[in-house]
Amino acid sequence: MMILSILLGIVAIGFCCWLLFTLAIFALPAFAGVAIGLWAYHADAGVAGGIAFGAIAAFLTLVVLQAGLMFARPLWVRVALALAFVVPAAIAWFHATHGIVEHAVPSPVWQFVFSLVGSLAVGITAYIRLTALAAAAAQGQSIARA
Repeated sequence: MMILSILLGIVAIGFCCWLLFTLAIFALPAFAGVAIGLWAYHADAGVAGGIAFGAIAAFLTLVVLQAGLMFARPLWVRVALALAFVVPAAIAWFHATHGIVEHAVPSPVWQFVFSLVGSLAVGITAYIRLTALAAAAAQGQSIARA
């Protein structure tokens, strides 16, 4: 029974890390959804209205970013749109990694190094996911897998 609880604990920690990683990658749409959802809730839309408006705002943010990447011609516009998506993801993961590493690594220098490496990895992953989603949508493929 003890081995089962250890294995389930490892699975739970892995699931939480995957969930945090996914949320960090989609930090901008998640932030937009939460901000609009809270605004709608405080504007007397109710709980259901706040959730609905937040979900719609998150979806539209992601769609607008992808459409901008698909249809924008100037390179600087595409770079600005990609940075608008990647920078919040990297910042979110930097702080998430720093919060975790603070408990395991005593040296502040190494805490910063690990946090920086983690944020760079998530920033690159966010860029790859965004461009893969935009490329799949441009070719008419399903984007449900991402």
